[in-house]
Amino acid sequence: MAEAIAFDIAAELIIKLSSRALSQVGLWWNLKNDIHDLKRTVCQIKAVLLDAEEKSVADNLVKVWLEELKDVLYDADDLLDDFSTEALRKDVSGGNKLTKEVRLFFSSSNQFAYGLKMGRKMKAIKARLASIEREANTFGFIPRDRPAETSFMTKRRQQTHSFEREDDIIGRDDDKAALLKLVLEFQSEENVYIIPIVGFGGLGKTALAQLVYNHEMVKNHFDLTMFACVSDDFDVKVIVANIIKSVTIQAPDQNLEMDQLQKQLRDKIDGKKYLLVLDDIWNEDPEKWSRLKKLLKGGAKGSRIIVTTRSLRVAEITNKCQSHVLKLKGLSDDDAWSLFKKIAFEQGYADSTNSAFVEVGRQISERCGGVPLAIRTIGGTLSLKKTANEWHSFKENELAKISQIEGEILPILKLSYDHLPSHLKHCFAYCRLYPKDYRIEVQALVQFWIAQGFIKQLNQSQSLEEIGFGYFKDLVERSFFQEVGERYSGEGLTCKMHDLMHDLAESVAGTESSIVDSNEIASKVGEKCRHISIDPSLIPLFKGKKLRTLLHFPNKIIEDFSYETWDLIISNCRCMRVLKLDCLYVTMIPRSIYKLKHLRYLDLSHNLGLKILPKSICKIQNLLALKLDFCTGLKELPKKIEKLVNLTHLSCGYCNDLTHMPRGIGKLTSLETLSMFVVDTDGPHGGADLSELRLLNNLRGKLIITNLGFVKNAKEKFKAANLKEKQHLSSLVLLGGGRNDDDEKSLEDLQPHPNLKQLQIEGWRGDAKFPSWLSLLTNLVRIYISGSNFKHLPSFARLPCLKRLHIINCTKLEYMDDNSPKGSQGEPQSFFPSLKHLSLGDCPNMKSWWRTTKPIDDDSNEDDTTVMGTSTMAFPCLSSLEIRNCPLTSMPLYPSLDDKLELRNTSSRLLKQTMKMNITSTTPSTSTSSLPLSRLKSFHVHNIEGLDTHTLDECLQHLTGLKTLEIRDCKEVDLEGMQWEPLKNLSHLEIYNIPKLVSLPIGLQHLVQLKTLKIRNCNGLRSLLPVFQHLTFLEEFEVKDCKELELSGAGI
Repeated sequence: MAEAIAFDIAAELIIKLSSRALSQVGLWWNLKNDIHDLKRTVCQIKAVLLDAEEKSVADNLVKVWLEELKDVLYDADDLLDDFSTEALRKDVSGGNKLTKEVRLFFSSSNQFAYGLKMGRKMKAIKARLASIEREANTFGFIPRDRPAETSFMTKRRQQTHSFEREDDIIGRDDDKAALLKLVLEFQSEENVYIIPIVGFGGLGKTALAQLVYNHEMVKNHFDLTMFACVSDDFDVKVIVANIIKSVTIQAPDQNLEMDQLQKQLRDKIDGKKYLLVLDDIWNEDPEKWSRLKKLLKGGAKGSRIIVTTRSLRVAEITNKCQSHVLKLKGLSDDDAWSLFKKIAFEQGYADSTNSAFVEVGRQISERCGGVPLAIRTIGGTLSLKKTANEWHSFKENELAKISQIEGEILPILKLSYDHLPSHLKHCFAYCRLYPKDYRIEVQALVQFWIAQGFIKQLNQSQSLEEIGFGYFKDLVERSFFQEVGERYSGEGLTCKMHDLMHDLAESVAGTESSIVDSNEIASKVGEKCRHISIDPSLIPLFKGKKLRTLLHFPNKIIEDFSYETWDLIISNCRCMRVLKLDCLYVTMIPRSIYKLKHLRYLDLSHNLGLKILPKSICKIQNLLALKLDFCTGLKELPKKIEKLVNLTHLSCGYCNDLTHMPRGIGKLTSLETLSMFVVDTDGPHGGADLSELRLLNNLRGKLIITNLGFVKNAKEKFKAANLKEKQHLSSLVLLGGGRNDDDEKSLEDLQPHPNLKQLQIEGWRGDAKFPSWLSLLTNLVRIYISGSNFKHLPSFARLPCLKRLHIINCTKLEYMDDNSPKGSQGEPQSFFPSLKHLSLGDCPNMKSWWRTTKPIDDDSNEDDTTVMGTSTMAFPCLSSLEIRNCPLTSMPLYPSLDDKLELRNTSSRLLKQTMKMNITSTTPSTSTSSLPLSRLKSFHVHNIEGLDTHTLDECLQHLTGLKTLEIRDCKEVDLEGMQWEPLKNLSHLEIYNIPKLVSLPIGLQHLVQLKTLKIRNCNGLRSLLPVFQHLTFLEEFEVKDCKELELSGAGI
């Protein structure tokens, strides 16, 4: 990659050397001629770099020359960054009168000494470049210009583009059917059966496994599904931890020993019918595989493990039956062409009806050997070429040079890399620093690119981060990344690289980047290495002094990150741009950290023992991103933080010990991320007040403001925060605190911008009237209100985008809607048109949804669906509803629920009314069922007033799609005589504290899908017979704390 990087660095140097500011500085320090000579030399060398790039493929001497050139260009770039940094320091300190443009290249306090020092460095670089230029003449390079590259901002795109786009898997129908048969139908003697998928890289083994893993029939068939990447390092402890993480979504404690981990694993999988995918196994040692297999044996009958591997030997070790080894082959020519067409004609440049495109396109797709990854990548490259001649030239001049050896697709992928614009080559090669199979956080990756100067800001209308995300999209479109998406709310966008793409990144990055994970590699990495990811314990062995990146990707606990290690980094890595030292138990940061003056990105997050940052950190005035999330012991931020004039991201989420924000933080007007603003509770720290938020209008993402109840002169300060001008914020969290019933404080003065998507209010003790601006927030997707003293809420019914609504622990709340039922209804299509999830909990005074409803007397017919005028009031698309500890007797009904209904300590009235509704009159016309709640999957009833066996039985007759049923604390229910046959899909049943239950209901024997039955605290239960002996389909049975039950007579 030396040539691509060299060309870009040279171009950037020429821009810097041509600037008026540097010309002025040259006059001050008598460097004008040196700067002119340096620019002339760089221009002459740049002119021949494209020819050198071509020659370097076949000529190793040219390749070495390019490496030497790149090293000098990097040093020259560091020198110019020195100019800029010293000038910025002087500018922040104040006292000079030069124009701002010139000041960016001005000197330190001792101008004369600094000028001499810089002059010596400049002359040394000139001499090295002159030598390289003379050597270039011996190669006979021909000057050539690179054709103009299309910016992602001007390139024509599809009108819609989604990161979640997954092109249909083409040509794998037979393989999918065969795998599904082995997973769902095959009867094996072993409880846990292993199915290998084998084939060379890029054939789509993982894609096929994922396709089956996510199949609805598969999800319904297994109690538990898990997916874990293995890759090169077959470490049983790491694999077990990854399997546990797949179940819990949270990685287990890294301090746990293997015994503790395997106990956790067995707790999760033993006795359950599970499906586990172990992706990308390379280990060919049977003993290592046997150690892992022993831990996985506890699954119930029918459990499956799908293994993907490139090695037939691995397949033979995991399954001796060759007929059950799925051997993937390349796609047929027709399937390959179908996939190629889908990708290559996507951008609309090439005409899929033009015979010239079709003819050459078919020939190119055949040369890809039926390998989907190669087809996607080459197709993505050609999709941006506009003429059939360009396609023909690609086939004849580049593709023709690639040998056709089955399984060798790296050279084909390299062609797509060669066709990337140079700025994208930088960005892709940088990804070689991630471990294989690592889930990459896209925002952090873009910030790395920015810190390294890879992102070019062609106009000021877009931020560098927006442009960086554009680069990322460009690489996604060319299939350099995969599995792009947000797996769960709040995670942020992530992606992965295919192993072969990682190999390609490693290949093109060359010696410039390295993953240092062993003593041997640490001692071998050369002086000229610029980017590393490293095990921190190996830092003392690393000798390089020109590092621009030091990353650490946590996979084990480092308990002793010593001062000596800090000293090594600071003394040896003065050119550092990116430093990532999270999750290392760092407790102190040395004062000398300010010597890393080129630093743009510093990540110290998840260092729980870090209590204070040195004041000197504010001297790193190039710093763009400071990450401190989950530094839970951090007491305060540096007082002079306003000196970090370039700071764009200040992440301090979950720094719960922070007492205040430093004064002057409001001067950081470039800030795009400020994850938390902590109001000083009693003023002794001299912290910033809310008015410092006034000018921070570039803030993006999520902003949490804490301790609002402690704000003095609240009306003035709330308005001064100027939230309504923060148009880029997507999420706002307002945390109250302070004394109760402080009516002087009103949220009315904290009005956000209408672009807001998420609003969270917790612990508000001020004015009990909800702010009127809510109706203006028409883009809200989620509202969460908790622990606040509102007595009533405005109508949320007309918010068109609202999908999630949570009202929790509002003990004074009396109703949810100012209107009467008829007044809030309006047109059916405008009543909560998007609401999917509703949760109401611990609101003991909320008896009605509406402010005015007809009172219910004891004589009223509670089963009458017309009570309170609610017969036509229903949520049109609600999927999940939870009502806990709320005495609600009137609210909109919910016949369309298709996911979860949880009713706990509330009235049965609404359930009865919902069950009697005609669903076709209240739900969208797309509904395929006429019975209310017939699509519900999960039903939980806990201590429901007025619920008896007859009522429950009537309700359950509708729930034909139910999979999980939990009945708790229902004193009037005995389950006798109930009709269980309609619950043909029920797989999980829990019965807790039902005192009238004497014996198991006879109808349970009809639940042929029932896998789990749990019974607890049923003190009246005396016998499990005769029903239990018929429950042969059960896989998990638990009975506990049933005092009258004699297990000896229960047939157990």
